[in-house]
This record gives sequence, structure tokens and C-alpha cells, in this order.
Amino acid sequence: MKILITGAAGFIGFHLTRKLIMQGFQVIGIDNLNDYYEVTLKENRIKELKDNKFNLHKIDLENRKALDKIFELEKPNVVINLAAQAGVRYSLENPHAYIDSNIVGFMNILEGCRHNNVDHLIYASSSSVYGANTTLPFTTSDNIDHPLSLYAATKKANELMAHTYSSLYNIPTTGLRFFTVYGPWGRPDMALFKFTKNIIEGKPIDVYNNGKMMRDFTYVDDIVEAISRLVEKPAKPNPEWSGKNPDSSSSYAPYKIYNIGNNSPVNLMDFIEAIEEKVRKKAIKNFMPLQAGDVPATYADVEDLYQAIDFLPQTSIKDGVGKFVDWYIDYYKVKL
Repeated sequence: MKILITGAAGFIGFHLTRKLIMQGFQVIGIDNLNDYYEVTLKENRIKELKDNKFNLHKIDLENRKALDKIFELEKPNVVINLAAQAGVRYSLENPHAYIDSNIVGFMNILEGCRHNNVDHLIYASSSSVYGANTTLPFTTSDNIDHPLSLYAATKKANELMAHTYSSLYNIPTTGLRFFTVYGPWGRPDMALFKFTKNIIEGKPIDVYNNGKMMRDFTYVDDIVEAISRLVEKPAKPNPEWSGKNPDSSSSYAPYKIYNIGNNSPVNLMDFIEAIEEKVRKKAIKNFMPLQAGDVPATYADVEDLYQAIDFLPQTSIKDGVGKFVDWYIDYYKVKL
């Protein structure tokens, strides 16, 4: 089986590519290696992936002609779309980047799947689609009509676009709402990376909503294990689906949405404490109000994921944070 992964030099894309190669799949990668965060980190991830079963194409998803050529050349059986402009706060600063990558780019992916007989499209959505919802845990059948950021709106749009193609062209599509993914080789713009760096260097960390935040932190190995199990489980029509009482997580078409979270939200202050214990240094905390676009709590209901693949994310915060800090110290040659 040949698998095309977009965002292969990204955090989740790198880990997933490595796992699928180890499982014997032939993997084709796409990444534009943009400078949203340090390009060297992306390049070093790719160096880790050097393998005769992996080939990387450096293009933008918005480049329709180049993407079409890759689909025609490679003829993938499965496409996993992880490429996107990420970040809730950055979407307030540069909204056009989100439309270009997350909407136009995803449209080109859908067209590539349509015209090249792709058997299964898996794509990254986000827990941010739950927006103003306050009933916890978040379930995939919840209404998600009130996003709080353009990033969230583009991810909801991806789900709607995927359903349209599942319905019109019978393409099995599986959307994955990720919940705060963390781990080695993570993104420098995310909390764990920034907190670890600043605590080690004795610099203050920004603690939003005065620390009164809960996140369903999910370790990256659990994420890629779930995705790898879904590769050969394409979405199927739900025979019990009804237009009179529609379930938004499934359809009469081959379409399915899953949450992928740890199903165990952690208080932000406890998360910071886990870093402090690992690096044996106290954080200097700069308490701040809730930021525009942020939500105070996330919590994933993952029952349908478990029913589908017999797996639940389960890495503890202590273990996951420990593995990240060990990687960070080794990668950046830090002396504690």
C-alpha cells in the first residue's frame, strides 16, 4: 500500500511517517518547509526519515498543478492530510495564511483524491472546532456552529468539504479532531516547548486565564498509533443515520469523525508542575487573562474511537512530559 502524507516534516507528520515506514508501508511525503517555526527542526526531522520507502516532495498544497502531478505520478492508495497552517493565536495575526493552506490547500487534496481513485482520505481536524461549547466531555455528535477562531472555522470547513466529497463521489473520509498533542520533536510555538525552554533558561512563562485552564493533553505516540490503526479502516456509511435526527459524526455517505484525546484533562498548573519536577527548577509565572480565541477547557469523549480500533490514548502526563524534556535536552545539548 502506498500512503501520501502531507505535512510530513511537521510534528505529527514526522512521527506518523516514521511509524508507517516501520510497518512496511511505502510513504510519499509533501511539505513546503515554511518558516512558521524554525525550519532547521523540520529539516532534521526529515533527516531522521531517510529511507528507501520514503520520498519527500517540497511543494505548497495551494500549488494545484504541482499537487496534481504528484497524485498522477505516485497514485497513492491512502492520503493522510496533516498539512495546515496551525495555531489559534497566529490566526488572529495572519488570517489569510489559514485560508490559503487550510481551505484552498484542502480543496486541492480533495480534488486529487477524486480524480485518482484514492481509497481513503484521513485528515486532521482539531478540538478547537468545539469553540464556545461548555458541556464536557466534547463528543463528535455535538453541535460545532460557534468557533472562536478562524483556525477553528477552517477546520470545521474541512469537515464540511470532506462530507461533500464523500457524498458526491463516494470517497471514504475520516476526520480526526486532535486534542493538544505533545511529545518529542514538538512544535516550538506550543506550550510544552515554550515552558520547558523558558523554565530551563530562568525566563518567565505566560500562564493564560490565570492558570485556570484544563487541557486533554495527548501524547504523540498515542496519536500516531490511532491513525495507523485507522489507515485500513475507511469510513463506511452509517445505516442508522437519519436526516430527521442527523448525527454530525457520521453520515449516509462514507464519512466519519473521531476525537483523538487522552480522555483525561489535566489542569494547566499540574502540567507546569510536571515540567518543573523533570527539570528540577521552578517556573517564573506571568499570569495573564484568557486570550482571544482560547477556550478554558477541553476534554475528549473517545468511545467511538475505541469501538472502531480497540485502542485508547493512555500515556500519562508525567511519562509524556519526561520523554519530551529528555529529547529537548539531548537535541539542544542543554546542561541542567
